[in-house]
Parts: sequence; structure tokens; C-alpha cells
Amino acid sequence: MELIHTVAELRKYLERVPNNVFVPTMGNLHEGHLRLVEEASPRGACTVVSIFVNRLQFGPKEDFDRYPRTLADDCKKLESIGCDVVFAPDEAELYPEPQTYTVQPSGIEDILEGAVRPGHFRGVATVVLKLFNMVQPRAAVFGKKDYQQCLVLQTMARQLALPVEIILAETVRAADGLALSSRNQYLTEAERAEAPRLLRVLNEVVDAVRTGTHAYATIEAEAKTELERHGWRPDYVTVRRRNDLQMPHDDDSELVILGAARLGTPRLLDNLEITI
Repeated sequence: MELIHTVAELRKYLERVPNNVFVPTMGNLHEGHLRLVEEASPRGACTVVSIFVNRLQFGPKEDFDRYPRTLADDCKKLESIGCDVVFAPDEAELYPEPQTYTVQPSGIEDILEGAVRPGHFRGVATVVLKLFNMVQPRAAVFGKKDYQQCLVLQTMARQLALPVEIILAETVRAADGLALSSRNQYLTEAERAEAPRLLRVLNEVVDAVRTGTHAYATIEAEAKTELERHGWRPDYVTVRRRNDLQMPHDDDSELVILGAARLGTPRLLDNLEITI
């Protein structure tokens, strides 16, 4: 496995293996990340994983400085599953000058996660487009746990005619149903025991929607109240259309239930797709 830190080194290496598949990460890898790499591996001649904690997608009061940097451990994990290249640039390499040109998603940038984290998706889309230009992959793999992010990146690739196939992988869960996330390590022992409730609440919303009711606002309010009763601080639990994350009409059948809530310090996300 090659560990590469500069764009020049990366491009020189990839000249020999142009048919690559890419998995962008911020490091601190867990089993969910490794599944993305395993999803990528059979799809190209070379699997490239980037590790870069992207300042642009963090808000001023978020955990950029505290976000765990575990490059040596990450590389061991990636080598064990046959990753070919780890691209781990420092901030000066990725942003050698102020990034005054950015990608401004429209339509879904300011709802749900975008409303709670202003500018987040601008930072995500900008760094991913920049990494695409550096890696020049034929395909890239992202996890569905970050559902809105996936939609932003699919739309960017489609509307900007990027020659990159966006592949979405299913959410990887712990045995008790909790969606795997690097931020789960911030949970205390008691919070970790409570954390699977988010998935249970989302499943309760699924069950309510399957009854045929369109009283989505009532269902959502009841779900948020259930979380609040157990010490959560929910930002949203909501029923949306899959294709654009707008409120569904009565005849919409392809839906997604999304939830985001704080439990102590960590903020947890999850979602479930549903067809009715």
C-alpha cells in the first residue's frame, strides 16, 4: 500500500493505474469506512482512500480541532483489507491559498442538515470536487448514513457532468442497531446504551407511515417528543421524498425518514428508506 501526501506524487502514481475507485474520508476509520473500501475494491484497478479533516465543512463552534487524527492506525486498517493508495495531504497541500472559489449547492443546501449547520454542504461539495480533480476516479463510494450529503454529491456530479459514478453503500450498524460513526466514541457508557433509541424511533415512524396516514407533522412531533423524554435534543425527525428531500405529497411512494439529535455532546444521524 502506498501512503502519499502530495498531489504531484498522487498524479504520478495514478498515471500507471488510471482506472481507480475513490473513497473520501476524514480518517478515524471504523468498520463502516472499511465496508466502503471493500465496496470500492472490485470496481476498479486501484482503490484510493483519502484522509483529510476538512476545515471548510465545520462550523465555528464544531469539533474541527477535537476531531481525532489517527493516520497510523487508519493505514494499518486499510492495508489489512487491500487498499492500494492512501492520500493524506496536509491543509497547505489541499488549500495552498485561500479557497475563494467554492461549490454552492442549491435546492437542498439550506434544509435539514444545512439549516442546522450553515455552510456545511458548501464545504463538503468544494472539497469533494477538489479531491475528484486530484484523484480523477471513475467512481466514488459514499455511505447512506449521511443521506443528504449523498444527494448533494449525486446532484453535483450530474449537473456538472463529472465523469464520476457516485456509488451509495448501505449504512453499517452495530449489533444493537446504532449507525456506526466516528463521533460515537464521544458517547459515555450510559449514552451509548441509550443511543440505539434513535433507530427505534425512526422505525416507529416507518410503522406509522405504513398505516397509510399522511399526518406527517403529527408523527414527526411525536417522534421528537419521545426522544426528548429520554434526554435527547432533536434537531429534526422528518418524513421526506427521497429524490429531493422535500415534504412528500400524498401520492409520493419513495420516502426517507431522517433523524438528527444530540445525546450529551455527540450529535447522531440516521435514516431509513421506505417505499409505500
